[in-house]
Amino acid sequence: MSTITVAALQLAFGPDIDANIANVTRLVREGAARGAQVILPPELFEGEYFCRVEDEGLFATAMPVGEHAAVRAMQALAAELRVHIPTSFFEKDGPHHYNSLAMIGPDGRVAGVYRKSHIPDGPGYEEKFYFRPGNTGFKVWDGPARDATLGVGICWDQWYPETARAMMLMGAEILFYPTAIGSEPHDEGLDTARLWRRAMVGHAVSNVVPVVAANRVGIEHGQTFYGTSFIADERGDILAELDREEEGVITATLDLDRVRRHRAAFGFFRDRRPELYGRLVQDI
Repeated sequence: MSTITVAALQLAFGPDIDANIANVTRLVREGAARGAQVILPPELFEGEYFCRVEDEGLFATAMPVGEHAAVRAMQALAAELRVHIPTSFFEKDGPHHYNSLAMIGPDGRVAGVYRKSHIPDGPGYEEKFYFRPGNTGFKVWDGPARDATLGVGICWDQWYPETARAMMLMGAEILFYPTAIGSEPHDEGLDTARLWRRAMVGHAVSNVVPVVAANRVGIEHGQTFYGTSFIADERGDILAELDREEEGVITATLDLDRVRRHRAAFGFFRDRRPELYGRLVQDI
C-alpha cells in the first residue's frame, strides 16, 4: 500500500511578514504533528494580498528565491520536520517579477520553482501589473511516498482544466492549489466560493486524482477572503474542509494504490483522443 498524508493551512495575513511567517510556522508544526508529509500554505502568505491595487512601490517586496524570507523560513522548517512545503512567494529574477512557488523538500532544499502560468487581471485582482506570465511551464515534483508525484498550480491556474490535465500527463498523483481569493469589488452580489470549489472538484473527478486547496481568510482593505479550503479525494468527495472564517489545519490520508486502480478503471486516460485535440493549442 502506498499512502500519503497531506495538509492544507487556512489563516488570515497582515502587513508584517515576520508575523505571517510565524503564524504559518505554527500551523505547519500542527500539520506535521498530525502526520502530514506535504503541507500546503495559501498563496503569497508573506503579506496581505497586494494585487488589489497598482502600486509601483510594492515591487520592492519581491526577492530572488534564495533570498526571500518566506522561502528561507520554510526551508529551515521543512528540514527540521522532514516534510514537503510548497511555498508561494513574490519572486524577483533580474528585471522580471513572478508569482512563484518554491517546492521545498524534507531536506530543506528547493527542488525547483514553478512560476504561475495564468495571470488574472480584474478589479481587486490586478496581477498583470505585478507578474510576468510564468516561463517554467507546468511542473511536477517527487513526493514522500512511492510514486507520489506532486503537481502544483497557483490560484488562477486552478480554474483551467488544461493545467490539471497537463500535470496529470506529467505523472502527478495529487494536485495542490495555493490560493488567495475572495470577494469581487466590481460585483458585491457575486460569491465565487462555490464556483471555485466546483472547478477543482471537477479536476478531481475528470482526472481521478485527489485535490488539495488552501485559501486565506479575513478582511483586507475591504476585500473579504472566503477560505473554504478543502481536500477532495479522487471521486471529488470532500475529505476535510474549513469554513469561510476559521483558521486552522486540515489533513487527510490518501491511498494512492486505490486511486490508481480507480483511475485505470474509469478509462479517462485510456480513451483520450489527442489527435482530435489540436484546436486546443491553436491561438485563433
